[in-house]
Amino acid sequence: MSGVSISWPALRRATPARIGLGRSGTALTTAAQLDFQLAHARARDAVHAALDAERIAGELGAIGLEPVRLRSAAADRAIYLRRPDLGRRLDETSRQILIRHSRESGNPVQATDRPPLDPRLRGGDERKPQGEAASPEVVFVIADGLSAKAVNAHAVPLIEAALAGLGAQRIGPVAVVEGGRVAIGDEIGGLVGADLVAVLIGERPGLSAADSLGVYVTWQPAPGAVDAARNCLSNIRPQGMPIPEAAEALLRLVASARQHRMTGVALSRRLRQA
Repeated sequence: MSGVSISWPALRRATPARIGLGRSGTALTTAAQLDFQLAHARARDAVHAALDAERIAGELGAIGLEPVRLRSAAADRAIYLRRPDLGRRLDETSRQILIRHSRESGNPVQATDRPPLDPRLRGGDERKPQGEAASPEVVFVIADGLSAKAVNAHAVPLIEAALAGLGAQRIGPVAVVEGGRVAIGDEIGGLVGADLVAVLIGERPGLSAADSLGVYVTWQPAPGAVDAARNCLSNIRPQGMPIPEAAEALLRLVASARQHRMTGVALSRRLRQA
């Protein structure tokens, strides 16, 4: 374009994308090659990193929340990566731990072997049966996902930043799940009869971000929930959506879900019509 000067250094400072890379003959420069290899190694490390469940549980206790350590049906990391379906449900031991904990807390335990709700009905004005007043209104689930590094760094700070804004809402025990995927929150939320579940999970690492946290919010969680029934906040990290901004967005989302008794595509449509 005539008269326009492009400054590659300035553009590179404005984005983490790899643009305007130099050349050495027909190849990239050594510096660019090494930078790519380092980013790739960091992404691989994030995928295989371990969730520091003990430390996370301690940090949750320090801010006044009760952690419950669980694990998915994926017995180890290798199985978890090969079998996504096993990461979407609790193993039997963890399921019994959660049931027992819920009963000891005075909360009614929900049956999770019932047929899943019709996605068209999910988020409607469904009322809980009598006797379920003790059930939590909000349940947080912390799962490693594909970047335990992100969860170890950002999950507890995000919950702590959001706590004051939740006011008097009943917050259930925080499930800390090893080998978990997003949908495991449906079983956990369904078992404890929660109004809403927020799953904090490590996102798939890329070559510019290996520590990105995501939050998936589902109203009236139960096994069989579809992704269209959820809302997602993504790229939570210092270089993306910082913790204070993410906490405010999460609180707005929770408030909208409670007001309209829905999440996902249904909530997005309702808010556009408002």
